[in-house]
Amino acid sequence: MTDKATYERLEQDVIAVKNDIAALTQQITDALNSFAGNAGKQARRRYTEARANAESALDDMSERGSAMMGAAQDAASSIEDTLEEVITQRPLATVGLALGLGFLIGVTWRR
Repeated sequence: MTDKATYERLEQDVIAVKNDIAALTQQITDALNSFAGNAGKQARRRYTEARANAESALDDMSERGSAMMGAAQDAASSIEDTLEEVITQRPLATVGLALGLGFLIGVTWRR
């Protein structure tokens, strides 16, 4: 009878150990799932932040490019107006200047 009682006690102990292992396995699984979920959330958040920063930088560069283009167009328009005014006020001097520049470019290009 002692052997039977010992066997039953051992069987109950084995069942208790199995239950403990199952509970530990569940706790570890829950902890890993929580960790993975948090890591995924952080990765998505960082991706969203990086994308927003990139879009902001692109918008900023676009605005700067537009401002520079506007300034260049204004400068070109101003130069055009100035040249037109000079040509109408001094047409002979303008033709002489153009001939002289053409001659200098031609001589320089020959060399």
